[in-house]
Amino acid sequence: MMGRHSTVLAFALILGSAAAASAQVARVSGIVKDDLGQPIKGATIRAENPDAPLGSITGATDDKGRFAIIGLARGEWMFTAEAPGFQAQYTELNIVRTGTPLPPLVFSLSKAIVKPPAGVEGVTAKELQQQLTSAETLYKQQKYEDAVTVYRAILRSAPSMAIVNLQIGAAYRSTKDYDKAIAAYSELLKVEPDNAQAQVGLAMAHLEKGDTQAAEQTLTRAAERPASSRDVFYNLAEIKVARNQPAEAMKWYQKAADTDASWGKPLYKLGTMAMSRGDNAAAAKAMNQVIAVDPTSPEAAQARAALERLK
Repeated sequence: MMGRHSTVLAFALILGSAAAASAQVARVSGIVKDDLGQPIKGATIRAENPDAPLGSITGATDDKGRFAIIGLARGEWMFTAEAPGFQAQYTELNIVRTGTPLPPLVFSLSKAIVKPPAGVEGVTAKELQQQLTSAETLYKQQKYEDAVTVYRAILRSAPSMAIVNLQIGAAYRSTKDYDKAIAAYSELLKVEPDNAQAQVGLAMAHLEKGDTQAAEQTLTRAAERPASSRDVFYNLAEIKVARNQPAEAMKWYQKAADTDASWGKPLYKLGTMAMSRGDNAAAAKAMNQVIAVDPTSPEAAQARAALERLK
């Protein structure tokens, strides 16, 4: 996975000089879906080319399964799409020209084949897969209590499947049973302390319960961990905004943007904050960055509208 230094370097390559970037590097965008055609949020996209100056560049999908990767040199690139619970998919793309639009990449990920954890007796892979499918169906039907019952049955038969606590927590948040949601996320974090989805879910459960301080403390601790993610930084910034701490919010929005240079959402927030304090030059710069790095996102459309107002 690309380090922060490489991410910042890729960002500089694409934004430092628009003309030079367009002549030297390319941008690839696309979408990641499941085998039913539903977008997959938070999937990881990795582009690799050992002969390129930046040999490995990583991005992630947004709420609609979309991604964009910038800073790609000419040559043969291998793209890998991965998401928890799904089988990884690979595709190759030969970039022969830069500065011109490239066809979008479309990944359709199949569900991973579930194997019972080692040492678990009385449950087969087929039974475990059936239980997971049943729980997922109930969850999508908003039958949250029934879904939780099945997820808890899975945990009893396969205790190492702690990841299902994510869905248990989400189900309890949907029914506004925030204490049980907090307990579910906390159980997963005991096993996977760097799980960003559990960190954000725990903070949001605290926030929805009305405990802003606990939400802030949860994400502050998570942000200090070496393996922290863009979503932790972004949501911490949102809490700082809610607590009327704009300077702190800007710091964390910027950190989210630095972590994923192809994500326009935190850049758009920085632009709106600049507009609110009357700094039109900083606002215009941020909005143009949104359009440059994430041109097909909802934030890019909003950024274009904001630039019109700034004229």
